Amino acid sequence: MPELPEVESARQALEGALDREIQAVDDSDEWVSRPHRPGDIARALVGGRLVAAHRRGKTMWLDTVGPDGEAGPPLGVHLGMGGRIIVTGPDGERGGGEPVRPDRTPRKAEWDRFTMTFTDGGQLRLFDKRRLGRVRLDPDISLLGPDAETITREEFRTRVGRGRAPVKARLLDQSVLAGVGNLLADEILWQAAVSPSAPAGDLDGDTLDRLYAAMQRAIAAAITNGGAHTGEVFPFRHGDASCPRCGAPMVHGTVGGRTTWWCSAEQS
Repeated sequence: MPELPEVESARQALEGALDREIQAVDDSDEWVSRPHRPGDIARALVGGRLVAAHRRGKTMWLDTVGPDGEAGPPLGVHLGMGGRIIVTGPDGERGGGEPVRPDRTPRKAEWDRFTMTFTDGGQLRLFDKRRLGRVRLDPDISLLGPDAETITREEFRTRVGRGRAPVKARLLDQSVLAGVGNLLADEILWQAAVSPSAPAGDLDGDTLDRLYAAMQRAIAAAITNGGAHTGEVFPFRHGDASCPRCGAPMVHGTVGGRTTWWCSAEQS
């Protein structure tokens, strides 16, 4: 599933759709546009514009205005497991979301699950082969914790460093901290040399500060380099690998319900 860095790349692509008059909306896929009926999103947005693109964790939404310039309903966009945003216009095509791979199957028109066409001829499309993405009006983000990229050190300490759950589970809990997925969590814990199974409430202030700094570095690097799969420890998440820092064997297990890899020496 796309994590914060991939979703941020999609949000940046959405900026190319701002301040362009909406001519038409194809919201005919009732599953992707649930709970709306076909035509509901179109009626709310045609003639208006998208004016700002936001993200909290893995969730994106767009502010809208109607033809009269008055604020319209926010438009929520979720990439699902492997969605990608495509925006076309006079300057060409911009994309963001699931990383582009050389071996990927060529895009098929039927995999465009939601399409917005602008009066200048360009489009915004949600491309989603698996049909697990979602587009809806007035998305509810009230259950999400603070964004992992912008949370302060003090708030991170308070929200993550509590309870008996493994620290990896706390990092993955989107109501605690929004945006960290499985790959980022393993990268953060490896960079900070912290056991993924350590009870979060047992971590002292210095360890939590080390985790916070590692998270900030990991997110910034992943956004720059193209996704959570570009982390330093990612290539070593397999059975015969050694830790790239100390050379000890990498090991794996299930922590917080997710497959987890860690260094057998530094994260014991």
